[in-house]
Amino acid sequence: MELDAEQMRKVSNRLKRAQGQLAGVIRRVDEGGECEDIVIQLAAVSKALDRAGFAVMSAGIQECMTENDAEARQENMARLEKVFMALA
Repeated sequence: MELDAEQMRKVSNRLKRAQGQLAGVIRRVDEGGECEDIVIQLAAVSKALDRAGFAVMSAGIQECMTENDAEARQENMARLEKVFMALA
């Protein structure tokens, strides 16, 4: 299953922002930052990664729903369910 290039570009941008946030968390840890600030930033990174994963899942589901071949659609949905459970 191939996902929409525009949607994947948005996911890539989201992941790059999360990467920047994570770099900031690491810097705070290395510099002895405040515990509360570090935890808040870690939560933000975690949420950004979750949202990127859900965006990929959404794109996959959209692709499956437009599949004309019922057998292929069912196979793709089974694969997506397995991946979705990995995000849970």
